[in-house]
Amino acid sequence: MKLASRLPACVIAMEACCGAHHLGRLLQAYGHVIRLISPEYVQPYVKAQKNDERDAEAIAEAATRPTMRFVDLKSEDQLDMQTLHRARSRLVGQRTALINQLRAMLLERGIAVAQGRHRLARYLAQALDDGNAEPVPLSLRIRLLIEDMRAQWSELDRRIASFDAEFVAATRSDEAARRLSTIPGIGALNATALVAAVGDARSFARARDLAAWLGLVPRQATTGGRPRLLGITKRGNKYLRTLLIHGARAALPSLATTEGVLGNWLRGLSARAHRNTVIVALANKLARIAWAVLRSTAIYSARISDRPTAV
Repeated sequence: MKLASRLPACVIAMEACCGAHHLGRLLQAYGHVIRLISPEYVQPYVKAQKNDERDAEAIAEAATRPTMRFVDLKSEDQLDMQTLHRARSRLVGQRTALINQLRAMLLERGIAVAQGRHRLARYLAQALDDGNAEPVPLSLRIRLLIEDMRAQWSELDRRIASFDAEFVAATRSDEAARRLSTIPGIGALNATALVAAVGDARSFARARDLAAWLGLVPRQATTGGRPRLLGITKRGNKYLRTLLIHGARAALPSLATTEGVLGNWLRGLSARAHRNTVIVALANKLARIAWAVLRSTAIYSARISDRPTAV
């Protein structure tokens, strides 16, 4: 940092790795132009075997390419929100693992419970009740273990609900997140995650670029001038892509019954494609609408051609 403070304003390039955004903000305060590059775009410029000198040369070479895509510097607030989302995702994974282990324990003893965590919770509450008329074939030790796991489950639910409440409060206090939440299928989780990861979406020239960054566009295998489109690429931010697909799944039944461009498009697509394909296509559409909302001071409106209108 002492060296950077003495240098005249220049372009400083580095890989977008852990700590790069923090270091980039510090260097930017000295008047330097910061260019963060995804490591996968640096790799093609590494010559022969890898070492620190060749890595630096590759980063410098990649930073001078006119078509290179750079990563925008994230603010501390954006990084904080992303950290909260990752912490919540970790808790959800722990809860899912706990529920799967409970189901496996019951299945080993010939007890099959219907799908859904709420159904499992109701069954355990009834089965372990001392006044239950139908005895459950579980030993005393296993009963105690299940009770302990239910207590862990309850604590995970409480902590996840606490994060959800925090995201709702953040959506109400952030203008961009409030505008995003007007889009069908975009709730507090999706809105705060999009603002944290994308910002104002200025780094994406077109709506399709955001959808492609999220891995929601078809994978191409074109050769000889003959286009061939496969399944989605699944590149980029897996967490955001998952949230958008879940949001599209929840919004599809209501949107498919509405009148207008979006509703007509969904009904036509549903008539000729599998439901999962329709859900992913709607997630792609929601990502494009989110791009338009973030790029403008507008909210979503389905009144005219399903495009955002200024307020």
